[in-house]
Amino acid sequence: MYDLVILNGTVIDGSGLSRQRADLAIHDGRIVGIGRFGTSEGRRVIDADGHVVAPGIVDPHTHYDPQLTFEPYATSSCFHGVTSVVAGNCGFAMAPTRASDRAYIGSIFTRVEEIGAKTIAAIDWDFETFPDFLAARTNRLGVNAGFYIGHSNIRRWVMGSACTEREATEAEIEAMCALVRDAMAAGAAGISSSHSPTDLDMEDRPVPSRLSSRAELLALAGELGRANRGTFAYLPLSAIGGLTKADGELLIDLSLESRRPIIIQGLGARSKIEAPTATWPESRKYLDHCRDRGAAVYSLLISRPFNRPFTLSGTTSLYEGVPAFHRLFRTADIADRIAMLRDPAYRDEIRYAVENPNRDPAMGSNTPPPAFSLVSVSQSADARAMGRRLDDLAVERGRAPMDVMVDLALSDHLATEFVWNTETDEWRDGTLLASRHPQMIIGTSDGGAHLGRDDNAEFSSYFFQKWVREWGKWTLEEAIRELTMFPARLLGFRDRGLIAEGYAADLMIFDPETIGPDRKAITDDFPGGDPRWSSRPKGIKATIVNGVPIVLDGELVADCGLPGQILRPGLPH
Repeated sequence: MYDLVILNGTVIDGSGLSRQRADLAIHDGRIVGIGRFGTSEGRRVIDADGHVVAPGIVDPHTHYDPQLTFEPYATSSCFHGVTSVVAGNCGFAMAPTRASDRAYIGSIFTRVEEIGAKTIAAIDWDFETFPDFLAARTNRLGVNAGFYIGHSNIRRWVMGSACTEREATEAEIEAMCALVRDAMAAGAAGISSSHSPTDLDMEDRPVPSRLSSRAELLALAGELGRANRGTFAYLPLSAIGGLTKADGELLIDLSLESRRPIIIQGLGARSKIEAPTATWPESRKYLDHCRDRGAAVYSLLISRPFNRPFTLSGTTSLYEGVPAFHRLFRTADIADRIAMLRDPAYRDEIRYAVENPNRDPAMGSNTPPPAFSLVSVSQSADARAMGRRLDDLAVERGRAPMDVMVDLALSDHLATEFVWNTETDEWRDGTLLASRHPQMIIGTSDGGAHLGRDDNAEFSSYFFQKWVREWGKWTLEEAIRELTMFPARLLGFRDRGLIAEGYAADLMIFDPETIGPDRKAITDDFPGGDPRWSSRPKGIKATIVNGVPIVLDGELVADCGLPGQILRPGLPH
């Protein structure tokens, strides 16, 4: 008897090979047979007739490490077929963290990743060192997870409060390398770091990793290389504005020093959050140059447009790169905000601020704000404005776009809802062009972060609906390979991302004719009551982790247990 038999499905194995009609037999969390099996041969049977059986999605960039300490299934990602996540990105993670530093490290998650302070405060920090953290997660995961050791954590552990004030000494760098060595021996996915000007702490100081020198980065890369496994996830200083020549050479040096893959974000775009457009031709030349040098440099590519609602009465980080306008969101009192927006001097200050955002990293965040041409009115007391773009309304009303936004908000006690949607023909064409390059990684969810925004955990179901079924830009075989086997191989998860005998039974079962994003809602199911966006797909029948169905027909399986495992690169699990 097999533990699970999946019958009558169309198997697409993740390798890129053509689909085949086949059954799967699973025992002890492993795929033990691909072929023809019967109902009587399984203790549990799933009929996958009319569905595709594929490897589970491997998501290489998430911030689920706080969430996984109290919610083991990585919702919402697991509903969308994700079976494996990598957390601890952008240079900050849950460990290593001394007890005395928990408030500071937690505040970085709140500031940069918009994870509510009440949620962070409710976390049970039953660990300090990185090996302790992995031990604390063992047998307590519903999905598989790999964890980076965060550079900001390392600096805080070694340098204390000086980590946000200066570069490290040679002795301090040696101590940091020792932490990396211990973490890699315990099974870390690698190192993550950031020099991105968007990454600030609660006091508007650069996060600790941003104070590191080139020598410090190269020393950590060398230590990673001596482990002979893992990846280096890094956000360079020019993650906003286009990769500079100096940063490009740094990435090559990091790869050659470590002999490991380097993973960045946003290559070819004006910022790490936009589609490759203006700078893509130069970026393609750069990637080809990396390949010629033997430097394994890769970039994450956001393959789903942003669709983010916001109000002037709520909280948002969309305008952090516009200091004057972002000042509005620093007060929680609605009456104070209304008074600011009615002040002629403040209106003069912000009228054209969005068109002239901060571009100097030394002056704070330089994240480009949403262009008025991509912001529309989704809910308003003014029926004539509903569904209209702010730039069009501005022309029609003979007003500056910022005045239109503010006037609409003031007429509704700031309750008017605006939506930033980046889906344009330019976005689609640029994203497709870049996605075809072998050093671009399709994704990415940022799962577990930005809880007040639209949930990008649905990137996988979106990709199958839009890029495969509706736009016909990718075959199903190609798309599945890009979201499963490719990231698994890159990350070093040797028994994941493929349907093959002996491999872990991480699977998703879906209807290719209906798969796509479906329901979204704000829920308050986190500790402390912090709200968050939650999303559900349509067309996904099951998510299976190590042979155990954790999601069936859109709902978590109540008695599924905790089948997830720690993913240690280069090692079987």
